[in-house]
Amino acid sequence: MIGSRMVPDSWRRWPVTVRDLPLALLVALASVVPALHNHGTQLGDLPGRPFDALTVVTVALECLPLAVRRRWPALCLALVSVGFAIDQLRAYHTVAGAALAIALVSAGAHLERRRRATVALASAAYVALAVALDLLGSTEGVTGFVTFYLATTLAWGIGAWLRQSRAAEAERRRHVAVTARTAERTRIARELHDVVTHHVTAMVVQAEAARYLTAAPERLDTTLTAITDTGRRAITDLRHLLDLLNPDHSAEPRTPPGGELRALVEQTRQAGQPVEFTEEGTPAETTGGAELAAYRVVQEALTNALKYAHGSRTAVHVHHGEREITVEVSTDGSGSYAAAPGGSGRGLAGLRERVGVLGGEFSAGRRADGGFVVRARIPTGSPS
Repeated sequence: MIGSRMVPDSWRRWPVTVRDLPLALLVALASVVPALHNHGTQLGDLPGRPFDALTVVTVALECLPLAVRRRWPALCLALVSVGFAIDQLRAYHTVAGAALAIALVSAGAHLERRRRATVALASAAYVALAVALDLLGSTEGVTGFVTFYLATTLAWGIGAWLRQSRAAEAERRRHVAVTARTAERTRIARELHDVVTHHVTAMVVQAEAARYLTAAPERLDTTLTAITDTGRRAITDLRHLLDLLNPDHSAEPRTPPGGELRALVEQTRQAGQPVEFTEEGTPAETTGGAELAAYRVVQEALTNALKYAHGSRTAVHVHHGEREITVEVSTDGSGSYAAAPGGSGRGLAGLRERVGVLGGEFSAGRRADGGFVVRARIPTGSPS
């Protein structure tokens, strides 16, 4: 299997001229086979004549340029057309006449510039050939010449269709690549927001509290230690996220183990936020991206509680079901709000998108008593 794959790959690495040469040689060899003499294209219906020295030149003009039909399509078409004209005027009627159709398809597919000028020049040359054949006594008639011209137009049209299809496929691939890059940038921005916002918010709140603890060295030491631990945790998370941006890094995004939810809650408590945490059920062995999404929901909700309801009672409830994880984080409205609970809404919007991708449901809003609640239902087993 490996060998069968290596052969096409090796062939594609050769220059395009080398890859196109075998077809040119094959048509040339077929033209000199005795059994195929006078069995080629017969435009003008002139009486055939035996092959002579000029036949070799004619066959070479018609066939060998096919080796450059993709690299220099205009030159290929010009040389093949000259050879085809000699072939018909001398009435050799070689099989090499079929090279004209190949050259037309290739020119229609690969010619990038002066396409209209090429069509006009080729049409004028064909009219001149038709007149010359008629003067030599051709019995083809106008109908025959027009029919052949339409056939050559069809060959050019096939090449033009192939060119458009190739361009459409390239545009589709470019669009897919742009979409993939945009999605990846969005995912990275969301992860950075989740990691940086939470840790930095906790550090800021803890640092603000430390300003008022200068008279209590033990509490000040505890607060500074919490700030240090939070900073180290932030560095660890950022380092892991940056590792994922390395093209040579094959690891999947890290899924926080269940114990990290408790560490997250404890970190928020150290920042001065009273948090009640309850967890029910046992996490499933395979949760896909559900466990990470649940962690981010709790993380963002606690970050918002620290920022906009510092000191207010916050309750975190996580339930692990057989097919889904449900998360509810509620914050009382008795705290002092510095801004709206959602802030810019970027974090909540990212959570809604993350949960939605996994087929879950997400909601966030104020309660009737003025508090704020975040709820999420996340199916387990969905791909992350």
